[in-house]
Amino acid sequence: MIGKIFKAYDVRALYPDPLNEDAGWKVGYATGQYLKEQNGQGKLVVSRDHRPAAPSMAEALIKGIRAAGMDVVDLGRCDTSIQYFAIPHLGGVGGVQCTASHNPIEYIGFKISREGAKPVGAETGLKEIEAIARSLEGDCPEPVGSYEEADVWDAYRAHILGFMGELKRPLKLFVDASNGCGIELLDKVFSNVPNLEVITANTEWTDNWAHEPNPLVAENMVPTQDGVQKHSADLGACFDGDADRCMLVDDASELCGCDHLTAWLADHFLQEQPGSSIVYDLRSSKVVPETITALGGTPTVAKVGHVNLKAKLRETDGIFAGELSGHFYFKNNSFADSGAITLAAALNVLSQQDEPLSELMAPFRKYPQSGEINFENEDKQGTMDALKAEYGPDGEVMELDGVSIDCWESKGYWFNVRASNTEPLLRLNAEAKDDKTLAELLAALKPKLGHESAGH
Repeated sequence: MIGKIFKAYDVRALYPDPLNEDAGWKVGYATGQYLKEQNGQGKLVVSRDHRPAAPSMAEALIKGIRAAGMDVVDLGRCDTSIQYFAIPHLGGVGGVQCTASHNPIEYIGFKISREGAKPVGAETGLKEIEAIARSLEGDCPEPVGSYEEADVWDAYRAHILGFMGELKRPLKLFVDASNGCGIELLDKVFSNVPNLEVITANTEWTDNWAHEPNPLVAENMVPTQDGVQKHSADLGACFDGDADRCMLVDDASELCGCDHLTAWLADHFLQEQPGSSIVYDLRSSKVVPETITALGGTPTVAKVGHVNLKAKLRETDGIFAGELSGHFYFKNNSFADSGAITLAAALNVLSQQDEPLSELMAPFRKYPQSGEINFENEDKQGTMDALKAEYGPDGEVMELDGVSIDCWESKGYWFNVRASNTEPLLRLNAEAKDDKTLAELLAALKPKLGHESAGH
């Protein structure tokens, strides 16, 4: 059963079958053993989200880590991003957050980090951890590593508010905490901030969630959009379950695309580090590299996935990165993602402008986009090869992640098709200079890609 719980970027599955306390202990022991081999004896920072299974799963994980001879510092219930802050802050050699992020309540999982809050994925240690976990048999060794609890909220608040700075004008913020880890963030970080009025929704600790804690699903953003309208807020925000993602809504209740946010925030971060690399998800609008270039920065494209964006940001010593999934990454946050910092930075920039956010975002919304469309397809590579042969001669071909074909100068469009890692699906993202060109492109592409699927 161990093999079913390991994914490309984390450990995640249904509780209690296949992911239960026994498996949690094995993941803990294997993680402790692997990080001890990498870094020697040290302490791991452990924290958990709000799910019903999280307390017992975190306890099992901790016992496993300590049995491997590693010390544990327990942060208790908190958002995933505080984990990324606490690892270097407390001098840890790594850490584990017990969470299933935005998944339904029946799921549980573990996000593992190494020293410096670097992510552990399939190519950066997770396969080795899985191999150790698979090999474990017989009685569980007794814990030998030490255990202590820690509260880093005051230091974390100072860290987050450092990205907000002093708000230059009064702002009204509406936030949906999604009955998740954003609850404590709002209470301990975003409360009592000068010039900031915060109106909240879904801030009850309950197993009866108001909606799935996934802000990428349009219906889950409706409470935020309604709240902004009802309270005439300047900005709306919705956290996902473990609050490492934050999706924004402007004053007109329109969703702010994450690529458009990357472009909007680029000027702010390039003022901190002129000429810096800003990393963006290859599915992003053309407006992102255009904006970064115009501001004197260096646009750097990356494969989809948080492990890939974090790695590229470190590799280029970039100041900031944005991904369409809602993850934003910051050099001055150990190159890690943070929903809280995303919100803090947006408030900072908005407070320095006289115009409402809807007007500020308008220039970045100039190109029509398809959004991500999924297609059932059993011959993924063959289809991508055929697209490359047909469309490649008219533009530039990039095979960083699937196949991207850029015919912007010749035909006024670009598109990317990439394969799902786990399902017989192809994922299409396309953009054009105008609606007519996009409609024609999609009409031509869709029949070649398979049966359109609602899956994601």
